[in-house]
Amino acid sequence: MAHKNTVLQSVNLDGGFVCVDIFQRPDNTYGFDEFRRDPEDGRGWYSIGHYGNRVFDSAAAAIQEARTCVEWLRDYPV
Repeated sequence: MAHKNTVLQSVNLDGGFVCVDIFQRPDNTYGFDEFRRDPEDGRGWYSIGHYGNRVFDSAAAAIQEARTCVEWLRDYPV
């Protein structure tokens, strides 16, 4: 099944191996998740936060909750 979410913003932790994506779903709800990639693993990004099923009415609400859940994101401009 194709991934239909549209990433609105991606914030990368220094080093480029961890990020948080803020996204919009086709039903106009919003969400976020934390991802990691390992350079030695060619499979790409995978979820480490498992927050992707949480549903928000706005991107701002998703960002606010992401800052609460993902400790390193609190110090990054979003």
